[in-house]
Amino acid sequence: MDKIWLGGIYLKDEGGYEIILKSLNHYKNRLKTLNESPELKEAGAAFGSILNQQARKTIPKINEIIEKIQTGLCDVQILNELKEEKQFLEKALSCYESDIHKAENTGNEYFVKLVGDMIQGRKDLDIIKTALNKIDNFSD
Repeated sequence: MDKIWLGGIYLKDEGGYEIILKSLNHYKNRLKTLNESPELKEAGAAFGSILNQQARKTIPKINEIIEKIQTGLCDVQILNELKEEKQFLEKALSCYESDIHKAENTGNEYFVKLVGDMIQGRKDLDIIKTALNKIDNFSD
């Protein structure tokens, strides 16, 4: 018998889609503004062009997953297909979480601007932790 991905239930029935969508959009904005990133400025030009190439390939995938989630809210079968994208969802959540911490700890304008509402960002940290745990769960 196949294991059931409990992450799909979390996305649909427990409202997890909200933090996932927020994280995916954050991840997309992060990739779109990569050239402004203080980390990229420190990394050098050659490395930067490689990262920009990857970003251009990743943004359409983010859009595709966002669309799947929005469609999947009406059709749980589509949401269950997202279990194949579990690592990608974790990457988006971790990116958002990391940028909230960078904004808090460094006060760097780039990260603060990227996160936007820092009060909401701090609240999102607990939600991100829950989401990371939930999307990793399968039934026994």
